[in-house]
Amino acid sequence: MPARNGAAHVATIKRKYKDKVYVTTLLRRSYREDGKVKHETLGNLSHLPDDLIEVIRGRLAGDVAPQGPWEVRRNIPHGHVALVLGVLRDIGLDSLISSKPCRELDLCLAMIVARIVSPGSKLACTRSLKSETASHSIGFDLALGEVGDSELYGALDWLLKRQNRIENKIAKQHLEDGILLLYDLSGSYYTGEVGGVIQYGYSRDQKKGHPQVVYGLLCNAQGCPISIEVFSGNTSDAKTLGNQIDKVRDRFGISKVVMVGDRGMITSKRIDEEMRGVDGLDWISALRNDAVKKLVAEGGFEPSLFDEKDLGEIISEDYPGERLIVCRNPLLAARRRHTREALLERTESALEDIAAATRRKSRALKGMDKIGIRVGRTLQKKGMGKHFVTTITDTGFTCKRNEDKIEAEAALDGIYIVRTSLGSETMKTDEVVFSYKSLSKVERGFRCMKSIDLNVRPIHHRLDDRIKAHIFMCMLAYYVEWHLRSRIKPVLFEDEDREAVECERPSVVAPAPRSATARAKEKTKRTADDWPVHSFQTLLQDMGTLCHNEVGVEGSEETFMMQTKPTKFQSHVLTLAGISL
Repeated sequence: MPARNGAAHVATIKRKYKDKVYVTTLLRRSYREDGKVKHETLGNLSHLPDDLIEVIRGRLAGDVAPQGPWEVRRNIPHGHVALVLGVLRDIGLDSLISSKPCRELDLCLAMIVARIVSPGSKLACTRSLKSETASHSIGFDLALGEVGDSELYGALDWLLKRQNRIENKIAKQHLEDGILLLYDLSGSYYTGEVGGVIQYGYSRDQKKGHPQVVYGLLCNAQGCPISIEVFSGNTSDAKTLGNQIDKVRDRFGISKVVMVGDRGMITSKRIDEEMRGVDGLDWISALRNDAVKKLVAEGGFEPSLFDEKDLGEIISEDYPGERLIVCRNPLLAARRRHTREALLERTESALEDIAAATRRKSRALKGMDKIGIRVGRTLQKKGMGKHFVTTITDTGFTCKRNEDKIEAEAALDGIYIVRTSLGSETMKTDEVVFSYKSLSKVERGFRCMKSIDLNVRPIHHRLDDRIKAHIFMCMLAYYVEWHLRSRIKPVLFEDEDREAVECERPSVVAPAPRSATARAKEKTKRTADDWPVHSFQTLLQDMGTLCHNEVGVEGSEETFMMQTKPTKFQSHVLTLAGISL
């Protein structure tokens, strides 16, 4: 039966293989493109009874009387799943996890995609994969059938056993000799009992009183995640560095590498004990504040160095074989001056309240110990004890600013010193500073993993291996998200012209500029070719309106699935991502 241009029709396809005939019935739409007739498959009707297929065929052909109104009985969000799962397969993550198809692989892919499109607990993930409670199409797209909690936990255990192998494959794709690697540490709070990797330590989430788990993320210079490792919650940053060096050189086989870490990670002690003198190993880091103050006190450099420029190289006998690059960011200096002055004023106001308590007529605050406790607690809370000189008596106290210390600290506002073992013939001064500032790409990875995108926290797993598997799975989800963001950047509030702007940047110390394209997107909320601009989350929500619809005829129990036609914007996003439905 010939189809009208642009009209839906039922197509029956017969294939013969080894004397057996296979029949497939498809719901299709015909249309013309560049003068040629093409067909778009909208759904597979092969599972429906023959009589219902004939009803659908007749209704679409217009030569059969209506048999009752159509009903859309259910819609299942699909577009965001198709986008993420399509990119996941396009970058080959499925084959990196396992070269052979298996149930565990499908479950891991489902958890990775679900972590991006609908982050939540494993219980919530299980419910979303079941056919009767599905909140997205992952379970249908991967043909998972019924899924239980124990299956997901078993798949996590299976994934953890393959972590080293998977990371080795990722490293082989994204690393090479002489590469610059970014490394940083973060952590998440835990809501259960202390034990194993869950220990009390410094809370990067500002959740005091909760035990922590710590994990280190290793990325290449572009910010693509390569590896993640879990440590006990009471592990300091610097103590994790040795593991990463061994991993890169031994497991990944990278003989020449430049490690980039912050001042708390690559410390002088770690350099002397684990890095200095190791062939093929170089580093880029920064000096701690106390080391900067010591250099100034010893005449290592004068703050007046920055009267005409914002960076310069110095040498010091305390750092043999290293280049020290002193930088001053005027915007950071102004921000710190403003913050310090605000804290000083709030501290003085709080101290005045205590002074008023010592002068009141009834129940006045008296006693050197009681007054001292109140004053000390206030100074400690504000962090301003070093900037005040106090004298306490039994009946009162006096407190004034220590102007000398305040001026000495203000002289170093906005100043930081980058240190590196790389010679000037290997990397220029501004390139060293730029490489150090690239650590922000790792911090962005942590923000994506810990905040609204992937929600790695709070962690509810009780077993150490499950915690490690959960965090590794979140890293794989960020690996997919990183590639997806790079493809659909034009329709996100991200700067796709950053490299071109960097070339025109007046100084590497200055804040990173936004390109004209990025500023226009922020102002108009539209791209140059008039597409709407989204955040990553709102784009996924928009794509989620592209649904699988369960359609039936009133009075009949039989149903079939029909996909919503993509909007022009959804088709544009899929094209940007290189994905075809």
